[in-house]
This record gives sequence, structure tokens and C-alpha cells, in this order.
Amino acid sequence: MAISLSKPIIEQRADPWVYKHTDGMYYFTASVPEYDRIEVRRSDSLLGLRDAEPVVVWRRHESGPLSANIWAPEIHYLEGKWYIYFAAARTSETKEGLFDHRIYVLENAAANPLTGEWAEKGQVRTRWETFALDATTFEHRGTRYLVWAQKDPDIAGNSNLYLAKMANPWTLEGEQVMLSTPEFDWEIIGFRVNEGPAVLKHAGKIGIAFSASATDANYCMGYLEAPEDADLFDPQSWVKSSQPVFRTDESIGLYGPGHNSFTEADGEAVMVFHARTYKEIAGDPLYDPNRHTFMAKLRWKPDGSPNFGSLELL
Repeated sequence: MAISLSKPIIEQRADPWVYKHTDGMYYFTASVPEYDRIEVRRSDSLLGLRDAEPVVVWRRHESGPLSANIWAPEIHYLEGKWYIYFAAARTSETKEGLFDHRIYVLENAAANPLTGEWAEKGQVRTRWETFALDATTFEHRGTRYLVWAQKDPDIAGNSNLYLAKMANPWTLEGEQVMLSTPEFDWEIIGFRVNEGPAVLKHAGKIGIAFSASATDANYCMGYLEAPEDADLFDPQSWVKSSQPVFRTDESIGLYGPGHNSFTEADGEAVMVFHARTYKEIAGDPLYDPNRHTFMAKLRWKPDGSPNFGSLELL
């Protein structure tokens, strides 16, 4: 892999999401180690996010469905308002309760999302009341879609990737279809996981990067790709990489890379992702705080697909 290790852009921020708005500002949010709040920061440059002041825009509830393990927020600007998608569980004395996640949405009408009031729009209702997380949204040919990870009660494993149309920024419309389930060896180490989808459009194709396996050094990224004129609700339209496109590289000290987002700077595509700088973890990897945010320039293959093997870390 033709990249060299450098310092993280932002330390102890996992599941990083960067959104570049029409005002030219970059907005950043991510999971914090305490899993108890949602922060947003902004900067007029991508690397300026490193030193930008984080603003707490929402905190977990004291009890109930929004009271534990606040994970993987994403900020979007849709239909003239700001929205944050995130996953939350309920405070519980059992491990199962702490991981009873559902997807929720916040809304803010202010021009600057670091100000104004964030209103809770409630849960995104999917086909099942099961473990669900990592929602992301994209628009294609006039239709808005949601992609997310969820447990199907009839499929062995932890989570698969699903796609549905949206009636509004917090409501699904019509059927949901499964795009990917863990099937390859690299997707089922520790846990059978497909999660953290991130959408990338380029050269007539729609891609979805996703993460797989346990959140230790086995965590890695795969990639789904479909032609832009394909039926996105036909699972056969999507081709999945048979091998990870991005994984641990001990030679440069980068461990468990994944849960990425895409943005751009100076006309070039940039991938934002988290990784650790060491392999051995004491206890549950989820409670090791040292998943750091990295950024890398993304290059392209001759066919227009992303070349994850030629990343250049910023």
C-alpha cells in the first residue's frame, strides 16, 4: 500500500464524518470516546478541522431509548435545514440492552448548525425493531435514499446493509432491500458485520464503502459498486469487492482502518477514516478510545473506480 503513516488529523474521534457545505465550510462530527454526546466543529479548510473548537449540539438522555452508546453521527444539509443521523441505545444493566441501537434524527433550521436549536425528529422506522445503526443518505436522479446497517432476525450475524427511499429526511418510503451481507472470510472475523456505509459517486458509478468484522485490528473496508443508470434496488446491480479494499498494514503501524466518509479539497477526492496506531488492545475494543481520525487523498483506477491502494495521507 503506497501510503506512509503520519499523525492523526483528530485524535480519539471514531466513525468520522466530514461534510462540505455550499458556504465552503467543512463540518465534522464523529463518535466521542464517552459515547454520551454529539459534537460538531467547522472550518474553512479541511485540515483546519484539527484545531477547530468542537461544539456540543446534543447530549444523551438520562434514561430511555436515547440514553446510551451514542454512535456514528453524520451531519447533512437537506431541504434547507441541517440534519444529524446517529444511533443510540438505552441505559441497561445488561450488555444486550446497551447494544439495542436504533437510528435517530435531529433537525436544525439555523444557517450555522453550531447555533440554533436541534429538535429530535424521532426514530427512523425500518422493517424490523432490531439493532440498527450507521445511517447515511444520498440523492440520485431526483430521489433521496438512506443506506444503513441492521440486524435481520432471520439472518445469522450482526448487521447487513440496506437501501430504501425517503419520504422526508426522517421517514422511509416503500420497501427496503438488502445490498450486502457478511459472506467472505474478512467480513466475519469476531463478528459478522457490514456497517458504516459511505457513498461515493464518480465516473458514472455509485460506490458504497463499508466496514466489516470486529472493531480491532481485523476491522477493514469493502466496496460495493453499481452503474449510475442501474436499478439501485436490484441487488444484482451491485458488485462487491471479493477482498478488503483497505485493511490493517502493520508495516506502517495502521490498525483496523474503517468507518469512513468522503469529501473533497482543492478539487480532489478525500477519504476520511478512523484507525488505531497499535494492535494490542486491553479489554473490549469498543471502549479503547484511541481510534483516531485520518484523512487521505483518493486516487482513481483507469476505469474510474477508487484506488484505495494508492492513498496519500494528509
